Amino acid sequence: MKPERLVGIVSYGGYIPIYRVKTSEIARMWGRDGETLQTEEVAVAAMDEDSVTMAVEAARYALKRAKINPKEIGAIYVGSESKPYAVKSSGTIVAEAIGASPNITAADFEFACKGGTEALQTCIGLIASGMIKYGLAIGVDTGQAAPSDELEYTVGCGGAAFLVGPKTDETVAYFEASTSYVTDTPDFWRRAERPYPSHARRFTGEPAYFRHIVNATKNLMAELGYKPEDFDYAVFHQPNLKFPLKAGLMLGFTRKQLEHGLLIPSLGNAYAGSALLGLVAVLDVAKPGQRILLASYGSGSGSDAFSIVVQNNPYRGNPIPFISQMLKRKKYIDYAQYVKHRGKIVF
Repeated sequence: MKPERLVGIVSYGGYIPIYRVKTSEIARMWGRDGETLQTEEVAVAAMDEDSVTMAVEAARYALKRAKINPKEIGAIYVGSESKPYAVKSSGTIVAEAIGASPNITAADFEFACKGGTEALQTCIGLIASGMIKYGLAIGVDTGQAAPSDELEYTVGCGGAAFLVGPKTDETVAYFEASTSYVTDTPDFWRRAERPYPSHARRFTGEPAYFRHIVNATKNLMAELGYKPEDFDYAVFHQPNLKFPLKAGLMLGFTRKQLEHGLLIPSLGNAYAGSALLGLVAVLDVAKPGQRILLASYGSGSGSDAFSIVVQNNPYRGNPIPFISQMLKRKKYIDYAQYVKHRGKIVF
């Protein structure tokens, strides 16, 4: 899907909570000491943080970098599977918090972990059509995992916001095209009023994750006439460390192309914020002219793939922290504090 008018990333911002719990601490709690774990630690939201507060932080970082009037934003879309309200828009809260309301369209997107890239595709379409000047697409989540479940070792908290608009000489990067690939493959789900998701264990890889990531990426490269070597970086959704590495190698990418966007060892899978935080990390270091592949994955199942060309170095006056700085800024908590932060004790 190529937009008739090129759309660019005007600005972006990522947010990662300061608290961490080591996966070895989780393993100790459940008697799994000594096992080889794919992640070192996972980011944990503070007791006064949720998906909306993290979305606001990421959005404010994006606006601080862009220095535009929030009233110029025509759409705010928030992709998340951990909304604090079952019936209440998260997008309206973000719009009010950053001063963009009331003359704006706002909505919440849900497709498991690809809600954020759905929001991005929608903003691209609205801007390419000329309906709005700027759009704000956000992917954000808090980790959801039942006590002792395998997910506890990989799910983290965090999010990213992308302010997009018409391509100009000032945009950080621009989108060449995107593709989507979806099927009804129920590998991961959470029924209404259930606090934690269920998953199909090994079937979350094949035929779920790999089928969709690989086909969406192949279709994108076929549409553009590109090969893996035409990309300098590749960022895939990160449910764990093995899956994105395997998918990249299956498609012909090298580990060097993949490694900079791999945040899972020290962040965990931030669900709808996972691939987008990887993109933020890459944009922080990418150089003009370099090309980035972004491919998300959402259980249920689907994948969105994008080709992005870097146009300008991000502003280096450091108005906001880089993702590398956020990863280093941390306070460790034990399992008891983690349970308290995540609200796993219900009275």
